[in-house]
Amino acid sequence: MELGWLLWGTAVLLLLHVLMELSPTVNFALRIGFYCVLCLVSSALTAAACLLVNGGRTVKNMRIIKTVVRTFKYFFGLRFEVKGLENFKVEGPAIIVSNHQSILDMMGLMEILPDNCVQVAKKELMYMGSVGLIIYLGGVIFINRKSTSSAKMVMSEVAKTMVADNVKVWVYPEGTRNCTGDLLPFKKGAFHLAIQAQVPVIPVVYSSFTTFYNPKTKLFTSGKIKVEILPPIETKGLAPDDVGDLTDRCFSTMRETLFRLSGPPS
Repeated sequence: MELGWLLWGTAVLLLLHVLMELSPTVNFALRIGFYCVLCLVSSALTAAACLLVNGGRTVKNMRIIKTVVRTFKYFFGLRFEVKGLENFKVEGPAIIVSNHQSILDMMGLMEILPDNCVQVAKKELMYMGSVGLIIYLGGVIFINRKSTSSAKMVMSEVAKTMVADNVKVWVYPEGTRNCTGDLLPFKKGAFHLAIQAQVPVIPVVYSSFTTFYNPKTKLFTSGKIKVEILPPIETKGLAPDDVGDLTDRCFSTMRETLFRLSGPPS
C-alpha cells in the first residue's frame, strides 16, 4: 500500500515537472500558487513568533518578518544586487519611495528594509488572512484609497508619528502595481508627507521584472534584480507649493535610474 502511494506520488511529481517544462501557463500557475501558500503558511508561523517575542503590533516585528521573507528568494531562484545601502543612514525619520511592480515586491522590500521602517498599504490587505495579520503586527499603516479625506487624515497622523517615534515610512507613489518596465505617474501623497514633516525623501529603484516575471505572458522563471538606493533629497525649507516640483524631480530621477538598470521598455 505504501509503495503504491509512493509510486503515485512520484508519477504526479514527474507529470507536474513535465507540464511545467512544456507549458508556461502551468509553470506560472504552480509558481504563483506555491508563492501564495508560502506567504500564508510563513505568515501564520511568523505571527506566532512576533506575538511571543514582542507581544503585539510594533515595528520591531519587522526584523522577524524580514528574516523569514529573505529566505523566499531561494525557492524561486531570485538574486539581488544591491547598491547604495549607505543612503539609508540618515539622521532621524525619512520617506522612502520605490517603484511597485508585482506581488513579488515583498521579497525586494524585505531584502533591504532598514530598521524602524513601516510601510503604507491599502486597507484591503488587512483582510488577507494570516498575511493581513502579519503585516498588521509589523506596524504597517493602512489607508482607505477610496476615501481621499480619510487618506489625508491618516497621512497627517503619519507625519506626526514619524517625527515623534523617529521612524522611516515606505511608500509606493505609483499607487498600484505596474509590471511594464516603466513608471506610472506618481501620486503626491508621499511628497506632501515629506514636506509636512520636513524630512528627506530617499528614492529606491528596482530593475524591471519583465525578463523573468510577466503575468500577461505567463512568464515566471529565475532571475536577477538590481536594486539602487539613491541619495536622499532634502525637503527642509520647502513649502506645500513645492510638492509638484519635488514629485517631478523624484519621478525623473527614478525613471532615469530604472532605464539605466533595465533599459527602456520594449
